[in-house]
Amino acid sequence: MKYVLLLPLLFFLSHCALDSPSARPTGPSVARAQSSKLHEIINVSSYDPKARSRAGSSYSQYDVTALRANGARGLIARAGKGGKLDEKCASFIKSGDRAGLLMGVYYRVQKHLSPIRQADQFVDRALALTRTRPANVHPLLLCGDYDGDLELSAILAFQDRVEQRTGVVPVAYLENSQALKLKTRSADPATKARMARAPYWLALYSHESGRTSLFPPPGKPENLVKQYGLWPRWAMWQYGGVNWENGASKAKVYHYGRYRFPKYFGNMDRPLERNVFRGSDQELSAFWQRHGMARR
Repeated sequence: MKYVLLLPLLFFLSHCALDSPSARPTGPSVARAQSSKLHEIINVSSYDPKARSRAGSSYSQYDVTALRANGARGLIARAGKGGKLDEKCASFIKSGDRAGLLMGVYYRVQKHLSPIRQADQFVDRALALTRTRPANVHPLLLCGDYDGDLELSAILAFQDRVEQRTGVVPVAYLENSQALKLKTRSADPATKARMARAPYWLALYSHESGRTSLFPPPGKPENLVKQYGLWPRWAMWQYGGVNWENGASKAKVYHYGRYRFPKYFGNMDRPLERNVFRGSDQELSAFWQRHGMARR
């Protein structure tokens, strides 16, 4: 993820379909996501926690209970980036397990280094992490975070290597990238089929963002799916990011139409990189089982 990045949630209309938000109960200080069809997932890296910007609850790589208290169901930590391991990853995994969150890891794949080498570093790190986890937790979700200048062959090389070593197809996180859209739309059927095996984790922080010389702003996640011309639907959506502006962390959160996410997550005292999973409790658990690596 790039470093772009409740008061009570009044999330969505209950009559909306599965790809639309549904209503959430509100409370005096924290939001409860247990009954929502779109479950809250936080992603973190060595940049986290970001700078404090208001009064409220805090967290660190050693204690993420406030995230759980505010409705988070999962936490995905960056394992590495372009050949360099993330020094806070192991601490986030341990604290997330203690808090009872679904845990995952992602790796930022970059162009300057062999995707096979990056995949091996990612898998080695994931294997080391799973060996220290409690026996009764959900598998560790595996995700590839792909730079916008990568060739599809590099993305598939990373994906295939991870699957070869773990038996797991990693989730695919893509920025709102014109270059990647052109590559996926023009790919041959075999390449499209291979890539589509990985669930799509999209990034969209505003209905106005994403305009390029060839593409209008997608406006909403369903349109971004169409612009890539590859997946039939999205699995996770990073709707909240963080920008560093004038020496302070500034939240960048999608807030338009049916998707009116609040600026802050519950009563947290700083902006977060925030996501939702599209599906029910049962689908969330099955997703984590299918694309996660169990303790070995």
